[in-house]
Amino acid sequence: MSDVDNNVARCLCGGVTITAATVNPAFTVCHCDTCRTWGGGPLFAVQCGTDIQITGKDKLKEYDSSAWASRGFCSECGTHLFYHLKKTGEYNLPLGLFPQIDGLTMDMQYFSDKRPDHYCFSNETKSMTAAEIEAYFSSLA
Repeated sequence: MSDVDNNVARCLCGGVTITAATVNPAFTVCHCDTCRTWGGGPLFAVQCGTDIQITGKDKLKEYDSSAWASRGFCSECGTHLFYHLKKTGEYNLPLGLFPQIDGLTMDMQYFSDKRPDHYCFSNETKSMTAAEIEAYFSSLA
């Protein structure tokens, strides 16, 4: 597998492909209610910046999930494809979409105060509470 292939994400049915110029191996975990409802657990995501190419846009659907972001998914198979920040245009993609990323480390946990008691990670990471996240994104608006 070439290095370029490691930057390619595909949905389950193969209808949508996303190629990211860069994939940051310092991944984040989001514990917000929306992420946990969307995927049945916390969202593990890698930051891919703004330089991405999407093929299969006819199968791509977006949901406006907050004042600052939308979420993309495949309309055919339902695969969660991205979290897209409206103001900056940056994309965060679920970690599991990529076949292999070298040097993965859990860097940040978002909405740390929203994490339910039934799971916990032993990793020592930076974290932001719901109030800190909301203050940060309202400053960008």
